[in-house]
Amino acid sequence: MLPERRSTVASSSYQNPSGQNDSNSLLFLRRGKKFGRIVKLKLSHFVFFFLSLFFFSCIFSGHKLLFHGSELLPHFEQNPYMNNHMEIDIGLNKSNIEKPPGSKKRNKHLPCEVALGESVDRILEPQDYLNFTRFSLGFVETQTHNKPRFGGHQTLNERERSYSAINQTIHCGFVKGFHQGTGFDLSETDRAYMKNCVISVSSCIFGSSDFLRRPASKKISEFSKRNVCFVMFVDEQTLVKLASEGHVPDKQGFVGLWKTVVVSNLPYTDMRKTGKVPKFLSHRLFPSSRYSIWIDSKMRLTTDPIQIIDFFLWRTKSEFAISNHYDRHCVWDEVLQNKRLNKYNHSAIDEQFMFYRSDGLKKFNPSDPNSPLPSYVPEGSFIVRAHTPMSNLFTCLWFNEVDRFTSRDQLSFAYTYLKLQRMNPDRPLRLNMFKDCERRALTKLFHHRVDSSPPA
Repeated sequence: MLPERRSTVASSSYQNPSGQNDSNSLLFLRRGKKFGRIVKLKLSHFVFFFLSLFFFSCIFSGHKLLFHGSELLPHFEQNPYMNNHMEIDIGLNKSNIEKPPGSKKRNKHLPCEVALGESVDRILEPQDYLNFTRFSLGFVETQTHNKPRFGGHQTLNERERSYSAINQTIHCGFVKGFHQGTGFDLSETDRAYMKNCVISVSSCIFGSSDFLRRPASKKISEFSKRNVCFVMFVDEQTLVKLASEGHVPDKQGFVGLWKTVVVSNLPYTDMRKTGKVPKFLSHRLFPSSRYSIWIDSKMRLTTDPIQIIDFFLWRTKSEFAISNHYDRHCVWDEVLQNKRLNKYNHSAIDEQFMFYRSDGLKKFNPSDPNSPLPSYVPEGSFIVRAHTPMSNLFTCLWFNEVDRFTSRDQLSFAYTYLKLQRMNPDRPLRLNMFKDCERRALTKLFHHRVDSSPPA
């Protein structure tokens, strides 16, 4: 800019040939430039004012500003939940679902206060507690079939009759084939140990799918350490893996409070389905046990078992206790979530779900004050139960559904319970479905080492 200003000054001293100074022209030029600068400044202020006015009018009038074209996408393209939904018509209307079960926005679930008994020494079993429905329940032991199965070959007519709470013999795993064992084979020493258990706490790790998480010894009373059996079922592969991590069993097979019981001849190639055997059939594995607690291997027990049984069973006069799911309460949502996360073969899930719907399964209605359950989807990692006839029947029926269909037991829980209640209106199962925050207060949760792949 400086050279231009010098040239202007030089020209201002220039005299035309007539000898007159061109001062009038120079004054007009300077006034013109000053007027131009003023006009530009005013114009910029004017444009800025109108842009600001337009911007604030958009905000206050509630208009949406489109960024990256997100508002232009069709709803089903933005929502992967609806993509999965379109695979099969399972009776879901997208307008009825406020939030997809698979949303990335996860709530933080915290434990809540649980009013446990202060001391195990002061907790006594109520004298009239076991006054529940009584009937004789036997189990199918052998079946002659070309292809023996651990769960046997139950016909649909046998399945229908098994839901009646009457004196009967039903399928409940451990079915022997012709000259063949049942699967889930245990040593005679371990069988003898488990036969003497009156109260059992059990878990399992198969296929090295998890770490060994020992119960918090300081939280367990001396009474429970002497009178409660803590049994961890493992296969040979897991036993070797745990030993390499420093969990070497002593001469009696104990690692801390856990008594490791090695299972051979696993009945299923699906490790999740194999894990349902100790989860549901504790009354068969511990034939003398009156109470049992199931805890998933992703959890560490931090509460005394007697306090747990007292709180969930004795005080509520219940024979089976399980927590509701922390996020989902309708089987429809659970089906979609399992498919979205590829937890199991989609066709197998659809087959199971359509079978249940054809047999009367309805959507969960949270506004119904007469709903038989506070939720149709459980958090099945923590189960407390008395080994009563009705409780044993329910878990046998639940296991048979897992054996017949998929290993996703949260899909079959509500159907099994509701059908059992429907067929036995005068013989109810005393089920306590407690809050998930109570489950979190009594255990410590971890992630699985390996999330086993679903079967093909």
